[in-house]
Amino acid sequence: MTEHFPLSFPADFRWGVATAAYQIEGAVDEDGRAPSIWDTFSHTPGKIENGDTGDTACDHYHRWPEDLALMGQLGVDAYRFSIAWPRVVPGGDGPVNERGLAFYDRLTDALLEAGITPFPTLYHWDLPQALQDRGGWPARDTAEAFGAYAAAVADRLGDRITHWATLNEPLCSAWIGHLDGVMAPGLTDITAAVRASVHLHLGHGLAVQAIRAAVPNAEVGIVNNLTHCEPATARDADVAAAVRADGHTNRWWMDALHGRGYPQDMVELYGVELPLRDGDLETIAAPLDWLGLNYYFRNVVADDPTGPPPRARGVRLPGVRRTAMDWEVHAEGLTKTLHRITDDYGARRLFVTENGSAYPDAVGPDGQVDDPDRTRYLEEHLAACARAVREGVPLEGYFAWSLLDNFEWAYGYDKRFGLVHVDYATQRRTVKGSGHRYADIVRAHRRRARGAA
Repeated sequence: MTEHFPLSFPADFRWGVATAAYQIEGAVDEDGRAPSIWDTFSHTPGKIENGDTGDTACDHYHRWPEDLALMGQLGVDAYRFSIAWPRVVPGGDGPVNERGLAFYDRLTDALLEAGITPFPTLYHWDLPQALQDRGGWPARDTAEAFGAYAAAVADRLGDRITHWATLNEPLCSAWIGHLDGVMAPGLTDITAAVRASVHLHLGHGLAVQAIRAAVPNAEVGIVNNLTHCEPATARDADVAAAVRADGHTNRWWMDALHGRGYPQDMVELYGVELPLRDGDLETIAAPLDWLGLNYYFRNVVADDPTGPPPRARGVRLPGVRRTAMDWEVHAEGLTKTLHRITDDYGARRLFVTENGSAYPDAVGPDGQVDDPDRTRYLEEHLAACARAVREGVPLEGYFAWSLLDNFEWAYGYDKRFGLVHVDYATQRRTVKGSGHRYADIVRAHRRRARGAA
């Protein structure tokens, strides 16, 4: 990649980093926070590698001023973080916890003072356990409780925050948490998974209504993890499997948001009656101001007729680079997915809200963290973004995943995605080589933008 690629980005392109509450905050029992499903799941033996939990994580709840200073070092002008529902409304619905909401109040003020635009996400998988005990996302009441929680947060922070995301990766909440069972709440029930998917969408729609009622100038979006699906071979069975994989991974999550309802081929495959009432599809399809894309890898699949939905299995291609997550490195898939959202769904404003890679990192004898594989991944995927912009995709910003190494869900602390290394024993932060490279790219873009003005 050449040094000149930032010229392809608009002058006002946003450069950001992203995190999630349970992955970094810690302080799980402080200031009135109640347990979430991830507290319960991570404390269940055998669910998380090495028995890790998010009890302390990066201690961001106490160290956020230091982390804000790191953002300043990187030169970012936007920060995508998530607000912990069990910190703000510990019971899931009912009274708001003032001490919990005050944390995000302070963080918002500090971000704005530093010239960093806050991009909060209202739900990044940490459902209050109290709601799970009453049925969780498979229950309609959870969607309604989410709308009320969104209203409380928007009412408090909406005088300063314009950009809002409702949900992060509802696919993971529904499919991986309720069908595959490897994320909280750890179920393997297709009926529960489908019901959860619909109620996540409904909660999103209700949250859009609540935010717009509280914040007239709000710019509201949703964050989906989408990917480019390809058949492993030209066999008819594999081609059909790729269509199903696309339905499971992309169309199910995008069609309903865009007023198309749920794809009929997937409804038939799942074989579950959708828990829809009159008006729900209209609520789900509330007009959006922007769409967020989380992209990590493409999906190459083969037919798997006896497997779980979508009856497709991932295929490892020989001779390709892979991250520590065993994910294929395929930047071209990011360009293709950005085009897909633009061409098939008419997106007018897009953000890459997560993109990053895990590799084993260590602090060297010189106190530095050299991570050339992550740096290369970053450069290639930013080049893929620039190519999409040149080709007409309305991409307005990029958020690197992640600011910090953190609790990587079922993988515990073994998988490091951060631009900043975290020594979990001491909580010492060290900007990695990839973080320095990201800062250089941001500075180069701004120099060119000033020169072109």
